[in-house]
Amino acid sequence: MIQTVIKRDGRVVGFNEEKISAAIRKAMLHTQEGEDETLIKRITTRIACTPKTQMSVEEIQDNVEFELMKSPRKDVAKKYIAYRNQRSVARKAKTRDIFLEIIETKSNDITRENANMNADTPAGMMMKFASESTKPFVDDFLLSEEVKNAVRDGYLHVHDKDYYPTKSLTCVQHPLDKILHDGFFAGHGESRPAKRIETASILGCISMETAQNEMHGGQAIPAFDFYLAPFVRKSFIEELKVIQELNADDYSALYNTPIEDYLRKSLDGLKGKERMIQHAINKTVERVHQSMEAFIHNMNTIHSRGGNQVVFSSINYGTDTSAEGRCIIREILKSTYEGVGNGTTAIFPIQIWKKKRGVSYLPTDRNYDLYKLACEVTAKRFFPNFLNLDADFNQHEKWNIDDPKRYQYEVATMGCRTRVFENRYGEKTSLGRGNISFSTLNIVRIAIECMSIENQQDRINTFFNRLDQVLEITAKQLKERYDFQKTALAKQFPLLMSKLWIGSEKLKPTDTIETVINQGTLGIGFIGLAECLVALTGKHHGESEESQELGLKIVSHLRDRANEFSERYQHNYSVLATPAEGLSGGFTKKDRRTFGEIKGITDREFYTNSNHVPVYYKCTAWHKAEVEAPYHTLTRGGHIFYVELDGDATHNPEAVMQVVDLMDKFNMGYGSVNHNRNRCIDCGYENAAKTMDKCPKCGSKNIDRLQRITGYLVGSTERWNHAKLCELNARTTHE
Repeated sequence: MIQTVIKRDGRVVGFNEEKISAAIRKAMLHTQEGEDETLIKRITTRIACTPKTQMSVEEIQDNVEFELMKSPRKDVAKKYIAYRNQRSVARKAKTRDIFLEIIETKSNDITRENANMNADTPAGMMMKFASESTKPFVDDFLLSEEVKNAVRDGYLHVHDKDYYPTKSLTCVQHPLDKILHDGFFAGHGESRPAKRIETASILGCISMETAQNEMHGGQAIPAFDFYLAPFVRKSFIEELKVIQELNADDYSALYNTPIEDYLRKSLDGLKGKERMIQHAINKTVERVHQSMEAFIHNMNTIHSRGGNQVVFSSINYGTDTSAEGRCIIREILKSTYEGVGNGTTAIFPIQIWKKKRGVSYLPTDRNYDLYKLACEVTAKRFFPNFLNLDADFNQHEKWNIDDPKRYQYEVATMGCRTRVFENRYGEKTSLGRGNISFSTLNIVRIAIECMSIENQQDRINTFFNRLDQVLEITAKQLKERYDFQKTALAKQFPLLMSKLWIGSEKLKPTDTIETVINQGTLGIGFIGLAECLVALTGKHHGESEESQELGLKIVSHLRDRANEFSERYQHNYSVLATPAEGLSGGFTKKDRRTFGEIKGITDREFYTNSNHVPVYYKCTAWHKAEVEAPYHTLTRGGHIFYVELDGDATHNPEAVMQVVDLMDKFNMGYGSVNHNRNRCIDCGYENAAKTMDKCPKCGSKNIDRLQRITGYLVGSTERWNHAKLCELNARTTHE
């Protein structure tokens, strides 16, 4: 006799014979003869008493068809078969509709989920087909029931769910020195160690491109200046050797001559050794500049992930004070300022200036001149962003200015804001580590559900109780995903698990990655603190000190619970200020359907990113910094501070410096500026005018506004989803 039934999603449930009876009865009601309870009971009993103790839904339905066809009621069998086919079509209809929208290249939240991916190309369409096909599989077979319910009900979002079955990790900070000095084998091709700056530049690109195909998140180089600096001197020596060969003389004594700075100068008036050295410096600077140009060009044209998406890349630099390191910094900044192609702003890599007192910030610092140049470049090109190594939570007790490898103890960041530094299970460093996976809480929904509680303190207490329930599910979900990821074999990630991830060099191809990935982090993100506070107190944290106090209490609670989960599950749980892109409107749309339009909460198309002051709230940069700064130490999985500058920032680098000063004053970890930048899509011409309806260079009216969508730039707002476009249009400047 049947005792259990295997449902289509793989779940096993108890057998209920009434469901068979109900299905036959429904088919009979659509025939002329109507119901026949005797036949219904006979067929139901016969199927229920089959010798099997467990059957699938499909097997049971096949048996019902068979019994009906044997009976005198062939008319019922036809209706039952037709109804069964209709249900099968209905189950596939949603997938069909999604696929048709992809095929027809419709602009919607599915095809514009990631603005860095062109879903209109064949490769992009193929990725979206795969993505939308994979997500239901994850829901049905890889998520626990309580997690699936939390996702379905809009409390939780599992990021990169389509990559879940691949067991891939999110992101990593590349220890590029290993690649440059040892070369690498990536499963289908081998690279030798670099000998000159041109090769080092290319290997940096290849390293990130290769790893991008093994991961679902971003790639970063934590110490771009330190890693490439040795190849500046090697190039200098090569240039001396060229002169040596031409002059049939020996200049080997000059190979290690002290160089204060690699600056191009005229050879007029120089003689002998000084002339040889300056000539070699000039040629070296030229080669470094071309290499940096090539690096930026490659990072904006080399595609990964099926030839559809440029590498989501970041580079950190600014604290190498050697002449060679300064040369790398100077030329990457100059190349960025010049732009790519027709002078277009480069979208990638995201560039990050490491600001450090005594090194790269104060007028007396060795790299202050380069810091000023960085601010000039940011004023025109949006990048670099600024990472504050002086924030108390970004400091390392082992950092020493006299240590040539001090970059090992400098925090680095990547992408929109991902930060990995603290480590319960190994060395505190950013190198060779990254985020394993992360999920985001909808704290707005939890707050809305508490709005009916009249007493404010009771309302807040209930909110925290419900928040804890969702946090428990989230922590468990991340643990379950980790347990699935750790079963991957090292050979599945040829570069990542041989050269990049810390400790991976000890792995054999057939070893699982379990022994090394716990060096990474599991991120608990959140979205909509502003709207959450409006639901609980009536005002957001930018307009009320009481709300700010509660906001800090909420995020402190997230931090404390993350620490508890770290101890309970023995993993590096961290709190992430989620950079919502597709999610910015996803939660909102679902909440509006459930709760209706609520003023100040669900009445816009988007929720505010993480703990930010709402983009539409008019305030000074100082006030914004005051409000957002305390959250940075609480969100050590990643955070960012934005300031929207008014007018043409191109000739106003001082405004950028003032933003960095705010970061320094208020102990913020990472920040950047936004400003206006118009771009002609046809010829690449750019300006900073308030509006540009027609290109003054080529006359085209195909004009776009270049802007950040989260922490990265997008070349065309046509690829932005609806919610992010609404957010962009709502942004206000900060005086």
